[in-house]
Amino acid sequence: MTVTVTAVPCLSDNYAWMLRDEATGTVAICDPGEAAPVIAALDAAGGRCDLILLTHHHGDHVDGVEQVRAKYGARVIGAKADAHRLPPLDTAVVPGDTVAIGDTEGRVIDSPGHTLGHVAFYFPDGDVLLCGDTLFSLGCGRLLEGKPADMFHALELLKPLPDQTLVCAGHEYTESNARFALTVEPDNAALRDKAAWVSATRAAGRPTLPATLGEEKRTNPFLRASSVERLAEIRAGKDSFRG
Repeated sequence: MTVTVTAVPCLSDNYAWMLRDEATGTVAICDPGEAAPVIAALDAAGGRCDLILLTHHHGDHVDGVEQVRAKYGARVIGAKADAHRLPPLDTAVVPGDTVAIGDTEGRVIDSPGHTLGHVAFYFPDGDVLLCGDTLFSLGCGRLLEGKPADMFHALELLKPLPDQTLVCAGHEYTESNARFALTVEPDNAALRDKAAWVSATRAAGRPTLPATLGEEKRTNPFLRASSVERLAEIRAGKDSFRG
């Protein structure tokens, strides 16, 4: 493994993600929605930040960018399609482009649905997937701009990644997602086991992320949806769920 990833809790339930290339010491932060905890984590890890990666434009993912950029001189990378509503970008990328953190190379993946300009970053050498608000553990992002077909497209692009891929999502939503997922697949034994683990983990004050993509393929009803229509049905159910 050439890159390591660490969750940085922000705001009430967000995660920024700190990546470090072991060969070069290069450090990147993904989606710094709040400056203070991100700067504290970066300073504790050596006081370096070379890159800021952005999955989408929402304030809870970008509001810390300018303070982090100013303190460390980091370069900001985000989607060309969203450049007009992201903080000023040093590098604007499109799906299929590559992004390097030191010696570790990743690729940009199209992931619309939550927003239309949303992208994900996948680093195979560390099995790291920075998926923002597209894929959550046991859930997916609310369709604020895209349609069910957009989210289905995005999830279909993620499914072929290796099972050991670490799902580094933007929010700690797993416990509430588990309650809803059990209404969709009450007989899924893997999901029941995961839900029990999630409850115990959160009760102990620990994060449920990152999850593995293989586990999500077995338990996440959105990732398991076999058609756009089925995903739309499940998403509508989650939007009205109050459990």
